[in-house]
Amino acid sequence: MDSSLLQRQVAYTKRCFFEQGYLDRDQFTQLEELQDDTNPNFAEEIVSLFYNDSARLIRSIEQTIVSKPTDFEKLDNYMHQFKGSSSSIGANRVTEACSQFREYCLAGNLEGCIRSFQEVKQEHEILKKKLDTYFQLARQAGNKG
Repeated sequence: MDSSLLQRQVAYTKRCFFEQGYLDRDQFTQLEELQDDTNPNFAEEIVSLFYNDSARLIRSIEQTIVSKPTDFEKLDNYMHQFKGSSSSIGANRVTEACSQFREYCLAGNLEGCIRSFQEVKQEHEILKKKLDTYFQLARQAGNKG
């Protein structure tokens, strides 16, 4: 596929992320603007670090959510970290799902926590697949990504 077509596809994909609410335009653009010739894959590397860290947090939440008695403060602390990392890359839908989880924690609502945690994991996985595809396209197009 020719480079200009790939570049248009990359731009379209990114625009869809913003329009569909997956990513915050300002935050993600700012992340990409930090790339330069010495670190052309900066955004992809930061997103990769986010996914490594969030996988650890998901495991910690999964372990804590089944522990008895439920430690809502610990769950809230984990989700606070998750929400902060999500926000730092502009992951809007993940951040919103994290906020819902935290509200259930504050209310001491375990069923709500379990339901909203499924939503967090779902939004997290959807975004991961979309960003993996985006960065792969960007590399093919010769963009900094």
